[in-house]
Amino acid sequence: MGPRPDGAALWRERTRPHVNKATVVPSLVLSMLAEPAVAAMSLSSSDIAPGESIPVLHIYPRCGGRNVSPQLSWGGAPSATKSFVLTVIDVDVKPSLWSHWIVVDLPASASSLAQGAKTLPGGAKSIASNFGDAAYAGPCPPKGTGLHHYQFTIWALPTAELSLAPGEKAASVVALLARQALDHASLTAVVQAPPG
Repeated sequence: MGPRPDGAALWRERTRPHVNKATVVPSLVLSMLAEPAVAAMSLSSSDIAPGESIPVLHIYPRCGGRNVSPQLSWGGAPSATKSFVLTVIDVDVKPSLWSHWIVVDLPASASSLAQGAKTLPGGAKSIASNFGDAAYAGPCPPKGTGLHHYQFTIWALPTAELSLAPGEKAASVVALLARQALDHASLTAVVQAPPG
């Protein structure tokens, strides 16, 4: 027979809540299943299909297109989102990438841009891209440079405004947004450069 427990030990044993492990584990699992799943952001377009060629309507005029911005829709942004930034980047221009469209300060209530959008929602504004245009500048890869991938990305930000310098290197813009964004979603489509 071991030593008798002192009064304090007996009191702790009697007042410790009894936990039935057989009911706690299933209850925990059920509560986890009942919670809504975290939705990832999404970006889609009725004009551009992921991995497919960008239609000539959206190509820059110098390369035979009409330079009409594509329709874009997004959703699933975190609840703390205060604004969105849209970027269109040619990821095959080395070493700094190449921006074709940068829209900042899209309101958190925005969820789409129409094809050929002439006005932007709320206080949103286009920043001069590497093309020099403060507007949509469609794909126009230089001759003989092969297949180019154009990444359309919507970035959810925790601030209502973002300051970017006009003509900022695309790689710097992407790095800044990657650090600041709560989440993002991308759609990538392609354009084949004409032969050299």
